Amino acid sequence: MTRRFVDISVALEMGIASDPPIMLPEINYFKHSDTAEQVMSFFPGLTKEGLPGGEGWAVETMKISTHNGTHLDAPYHHHSTMSKGERALTIDEVPLEWCLNPGVKLDFRHFADGYVVTAADVEAELKRIGHDLKPLDIVVINTSAGAYYGKPDFLTKGCGMGREATLFLTRQGVRVTGTDAWSWDAPFALTAQVFAKNPDPSIIWEGHRASMEIGYCHMEKLTNLEALPANGFEISCFPFKIKGASAGFTRAVAIFKE
Repeated sequence: MTRRFVDISVALEMGIASDPPIMLPEINYFKHSDTAEQVMSFFPGLTKEGLPGGEGWAVETMKISTHNGTHLDAPYHHHSTMSKGERALTIDEVPLEWCLNPGVKLDFRHFADGYVVTAADVEAELKRIGHDLKPLDIVVINTSAGAYYGKPDFLTKGCGMGREATLFLTRQGVRVTGTDAWSWDAPFALTAQVFAKNPDPSIIWEGHRASMEIGYCHMEKLTNLEALPANGFEISCFPFKIKGASAGFTRAVAIFKE
């Protein structure tokens, strides 16, 4: 049996519309020609001429948020508590058994930007694809936002998962979900328009806050979901282990056994 891998992670990069301006990553690239002195500093007496081509090493420094790039949100990001009062898990505490499981893709690209997905929508899509959810299935949402990643309007694209849709999944044992949009919830700018007309705070971040009832994780800024079938693959999404953090970067990958 062979395995085929489909990368569903975006690259961390600068110069594109991937996050709000206050959250954009900064990456400093040091080329081999920039760092000969760094190598020389470890070996007294070494000269630049003693290095192959006079080159040091390539290295990068970064100023980033744990929510830049494709990442896995821990329940701690959503609220200080989860599962009706328990202390919320940070990313270094997320059970590893949550992070490698059968994948299920729900195709919601037809929903309008800002639409809040309901439990009925999820049920209808599961019926359409003929899938019965199992505990620990990893459910990813293909929205229209995936086609706009890096473009100026990315942050306002895609539908969002509402509280009842999220709880529909977690009540069936789902503990990791994901979206190709900037947020699991509907775009902030579009939710703000609804809030301006009817200032009900419960609509703000309602999919995230569902973790207060049943703790779960979700991935954001996935990509290439249109290349996946509805099921028949596994998803690996182990997060980078950052002590006490609200999220961790992940190289999310869909794995097919053929």
